[in-house]
Amino acid sequence: MQKTPLSVNVSKTAANQPAAAGGKNLKRNGRIKMFLIVAVCAAPMIASYFTYYVIKPQTRTNYGTLLEPTQYAIPDLGSTALDGSPLALSAFKGKWVMLQVDSGDCQKECKDKLFEIRQLRKMQGKEMERIERVWLITDDKPLDKQSLQPFAGTKMLRVKPELLKAWLPTEAGTTAADHIYLIDPRSNLMMRFPKDADPYKVKTDLSKLLRASAIG
Repeated sequence: MQKTPLSVNVSKTAANQPAAAGGKNLKRNGRIKMFLIVAVCAAPMIASYFTYYVIKPQTRTNYGTLLEPTQYAIPDLGSTALDGSPLALSAFKGKWVMLQVDSGDCQKECKDKLFEIRQLRKMQGKEMERIERVWLITDDKPLDKQSLQPFAGTKMLRVKPELLKAWLPTEAGTTAADHIYLIDPRSNLMMRFPKDADPYKVKTDLSKLLRASAIG
């Protein structure tokens, strides 16, 4: 039997090595290109999220208190519509939600907040459709629908007060009824405004968030 010279085997091995290396390079380049395409497509969403939740420049000032969104996702509040049918607060996902809390016996302070969130929404002009107004009612007291007519469009949900209290953070010496809250379009509680808030400063915060975010 004729044997293949060692030199021939060596030359064949040497010839195969560049081909194998070339194949690996092509696969690696393909992966890099795929990663770049995905990164370019996802960049706007990532940038919006990063700017919205992470970047907090020293020059930026917020009137409202920023809350850590991962800690305040909307829980089950046992909420219902006024007719008693189940209606979760998360049903408004995709919108910015201005939230207030109060008894069904809505007195002056309650009506003042209803008026304020109505006006704050209107102040956003063409962006107002991105905002929903929600009133969480903490008891079973009947509503005076005639006196609430000026606030038509406000979504009203009855909730279990003990579940609500465990969720909403408050300032020292206040209750949830003293504040207006803001929920982001991902259904995370992300801002709390102080008691007797300055509406123009609230408007400024809201306008900045709407401009900075591509969501909602």
